Amino acid sequence: MNESKNIQIPAGFQFGGIACGIKSDAQTKDLMLLTSERNCTAAGVFTTNKTCGAPVQISRERVPSEAVRALVINSGNANACTAKQGLSDAKEMTSLVAKELGVEAEAVLVCSTGLIGHTLPMQNIRDGISQVAASLGNQPEHLKDAASAMMTTDTYPKIISRTVHLQAGVVLVTGIAKGAAMIAPNMATMLACITTDLQMTPETCDETLRIAVNQSFNRISVEGHTSTSDSVLLLANGASEISLQSRADVTIFQAALDEVCLDLAHLIIRDAEGAEHFVAVDVEGARSFEDAEKIAKTVAEDVLVKTAITGNDPNWGRIVSACGRTGCIESEHDISLAINNYGIFKNGTPVNYDEQKVSAAMKTGEVIIDITLPYGKGRWRIWTCDLTQEYIRLNSEYTT
Repeated sequence: MNESKNIQIPAGFQFGGIACGIKSDAQTKDLMLLTSERNCTAAGVFTTNKTCGAPVQISRERVPSEAVRALVINSGNANACTAKQGLSDAKEMTSLVAKELGVEAEAVLVCSTGLIGHTLPMQNIRDGISQVAASLGNQPEHLKDAASAMMTTDTYPKIISRTVHLQAGVVLVTGIAKGAAMIAPNMATMLACITTDLQMTPETCDETLRIAVNQSFNRISVEGHTSTSDSVLLLANGASEISLQSRADVTIFQAALDEVCLDLAHLIIRDAEGAEHFVAVDVEGARSFEDAEKIAKTVAEDVLVKTAITGNDPNWGRIVSACGRTGCIESEHDISLAINNYGIFKNGTPVNYDEQKVSAAMKTGEVIIDITLPYGKGRWRIWTCDLTQEYIRLNSEYTT
C-alpha cells in the first residue's frame, strides 16, 4: 500500500511536476524536476540492457559525483534507440535545467521513460522545463506532482519516507519510483530517486545504494524483460549537517535505505499491469546463491506458473517442472514445495492436501511459494505477480 500520506521531504530539496504535452493526454503530467539548494553527493545504478536509452548513457557518465544539483525526468517517451539525436536531446534537457538554476550542465542528471524509438518533442520540453522550474516547492504536494509526472502505466505515484536516528541527530530519506511492466531483475522499466539530507562521501553513497538495490529492485520481476531506461539514483545534499559517525551509523542508515528501496520495489509489483496477486518465490538449500537466484527467477517468470496463480490454481507440477529446467537440481526427489505454508510436494512425492483450502488462500491476493532443496546454503527471494488478461490487453495495445 502506498504510504505517500506520510511524506517528509529532506531539507534543501525542491520538487515539481507538470504536463507539457509529451503524452497524448495534454492534461497528464509528464515532466518532473528535482533540485537541491546545495551540491549533492550522488550515485546511480542503471540497466544492464546493452540497448540503453540516451538518458542512461548521460547520467551514468555523471555519477558518482559530489556536485549534482538537479534531476529532470520525462515520461511518455523513453528517448531510447534514437541515435545521435537522442543523445543531443538528453544533453539539451540537462543544459536547459542548468540554465534555469545557474549551474553547470554536468550537475544535472536526466531520465526518460515511455515509448522506445521516438525522438523527444523538444519544443514541448523546452517550454516545459521553464514551467516546471517555476513550479518548484518543498511541500508534499510538490513531491506528489513530481512522482506523478514520472508515471507511465502506473495507477498511482509511489512515495516512501523514513526518519533515520543517527548518533549526531535525525536525517530523512525519501524515495519516489515508477514502474508497472517490463520489470525484471537487473533491473526493470523503472525509475527511482532517493533523496536524503545526510552528508555522504561518493564512495559510501555508491556502496550503500548498490547494496540496497541488490536487496530490492534487483529482486522483482513482472515478466522478465529488462528495459532500456532503468535508473536508481541516490542524492545526498548534507543539508542536515549530519554525517555517519560510526560503523553503527552506517548500519542504521543502510537499513533505512534498504527499507525505502524495498518498499518502493514492492509498490511496483503491487501496481504491476493487470496484477491481481503479489507473489514471493523463496528458494532455500541450493548449492549456491547463484543457483537459488536462477531457480527463483525461472519460477517467478514462468508463464504457466503465473497464469495458474491468476486462476488461484495450486498447479504444483508447473513449479516443479520450472525448477527442473534450470539445470540446478539433480531430480524431482530433491524438491519440496509449499504454497502459502501448505505442503504440496515433499522429496519428490505429492502430499495429500486440501486443494480448495490452498486455492482459497491464494484468493487473498498474497501468494508465497517455498521451494526447499537439500544441497547447501544457497537461498534467494524474488517478488513477482500473476499474468492476467488485462496485462495482455495493455501490452498488445501499447503503441496503437
